[in-house]
Parts: sequence; C-alpha cells; structure tokens
Amino acid sequence: MFTLLKNLCEITAPSGCENRLHDVIRAAIQDYVDEIQVDSMGNLIAHKKGDGKKLMFCAHTDEIGLIVTAFSKEGGVYVSALGGISPHAALYQRVQFTGGATGVLVPDGKLEDITKNLTVQNMYVDIGASSEEEAEATVSLGESAGFIGSFIMQGDTVVSKALDDRVGCLIMIETIRRLKENHHDLYFVFTAAEELGLRGAKAVASTVCPDYAVAIDVTKTGDIPSTGKMAVEMGKGVAIKIKDSSFLAHPLIKNKMKEICQRDNIPYQLEVLDRGGTDAGAIHTTCGGVPSGCISIPTRYIHSPGEMVHKQDIESAICLATALATDSLEA
Repeated sequence: MFTLLKNLCEITAPSGCENRLHDVIRAAIQDYVDEIQVDSMGNLIAHKKGDGKKLMFCAHTDEIGLIVTAFSKEGGVYVSALGGISPHAALYQRVQFTGGATGVLVPDGKLEDITKNLTVQNMYVDIGASSEEEAEATVSLGESAGFIGSFIMQGDTVVSKALDDRVGCLIMIETIRRLKENHHDLYFVFTAAEELGLRGAKAVASTVCPDYAVAIDVTKTGDIPSTGKMAVEMGKGVAIKIKDSSFLAHPLIKNKMKEICQRDNIPYQLEVLDRGGTDAGAIHTTCGGVPSGCISIPTRYIHSPGEMVHKQDIESAICLATALATDSLEA
C-alpha cells in the first residue's frame, strides 16, 4: 500500500497536468470496478454499479505548483502560482518541471529587500541557465512545475510532497479494493484542478448528480506549536469534518460516519477547519443540493514539500470509507 502511495506522490502533477496519474490509478483499480472513464475536465471516474442510490467519493489528483510566465535575459525562469503557495515555505525549494528539468526557487533581488513583501511574483526559478535562449531551450512558456520532496517512511509517519491529496487517492483506491459488496451505486472520482477552485468537482457533480457525496482530503492539525488552535492531532485517527470555509457537513453523513466509527471501533476525531476547503464545498450546492460529508486525514505542513501524515490515520480513513460505501445512508 505504501509503495503505491510513494509512486503516487513522486509523480509531478500540478493542476492541469493530472493525466500522468491516470495510468497508475487505472492499473490499481481496473479489476475492481465496472467502468472507468476520463471526462473533459480531466476527472478520472470509476463506477462500481449497485442497486441503491448514488454515492460519490472524491479525492483530488492535482498538487500545488508553478507555471512559467517569462524568462530573464540572465536565464531566470519567472513563474506564477498554481494553487495556494506560501512564498516563505517555497523559498529555496527545488522544483521539477513536467518536461523533466529541475531548478531552485530563489528571490529576484536581495532577500532582505523583499522579505516583507515576498511573493511568488518576486522570485524566479534558477535552472542553471546563463541566458534567455538557454532557459527557453530547457523549459517552455506555460510549462508547469511541482515541488520536489522525497517520500520517507519513518516509524509510523510518512513525509512527502503532494500528500495533499495523493493520500486521499490512496484511501479511495484501497476502499475500492477492499469492498466485498456495495449497497450503493458507487462513483469514485479522482478530481482535477481542486487547487484552482474545485473546478473538477464542480463539473463532475453536475454530470453524476449523486444522491450523497463524500470528499477525502487532508486537514490541518493543532498538535504542534507552529499551528493554530485546532482540536485535531496526527495519529489520533481519521477526522470527521463538521465545517470548513466553504462547507457545513450534512448531519445525515456526519452522524453516519460517527456511528460507523463508534460501532467498528475506528479511532476518530471531529474537525472544525477555520480556513480552507475541499471538493465537498463545490459538490454540496449542485443538483439542487447534495447531502455531503468529508473524511479528513490529519496532516502537518500542508502545501509544503514536507507534508506529514500518520499511518494509523490512513488506515482509519480506509476503514471508515469502506464501511460507509457498504452501509445504508437512508434517513
């Protein structure tokens, strides 16, 4: 399972470049579902047929990244952000372009002069080029890049770039594999462009029109000094979302997930996220309203090349998602 997670995380797939993940995901699930398709938005949709109502699970395949906007005469590669990048977390980090070239994101000028107003726009990627012509021959205008962050397992923790949200993709894959039966007509959607405003989820919700929906994504923790006040801890189990910036969990889904965890002795905690959102924020307002919930994985250092999760929380999330796909959701 963690070899698969490593493979998923190591693929460079910023928003708009999710296709590189499709082959890996398709190979992992094709023997366990009835249909697989990719829609015009780049969402990979796996359908496991059932006689009940439509239940749609979503996890996004894209990661935060950069896109090339211009070149300097000295060979620097100017970029713009794809998603919510913290410039201070990104400074001096290595990036890999989808064409294979690598570089380092550095300040465009003396760091002490721009620290207070540091943005991606006053940085550039140094690829070692010495002229504009050399830079243009190495990377292309409009080419995307993702951050480089080695996949490391140490004890019960996993550290990597792009755990947001490749860990959610892994949880969906494992849920599909573990299902023995399904009460619902199940759709497992690996969504595109979540980091650019939940774009893939908006489109697929309108075509699938689910009766119920559950997003699977990471959430912040409040268990270390550098984080804010939040009652979520890494290693204490799956988090069941109550609210975030764009979404209030439907009582039917939220209470069913709590009931399952209590019944099956799955470690869980409740989550109220002050800032941020998931695909559920787009899905729950489509098709006249979709009762929706969110399964969250406590994650430290989100949107950095060193995101960190706990193995137990991953297992708890898989157990919850698998049970939810099997149980009745009727009110």
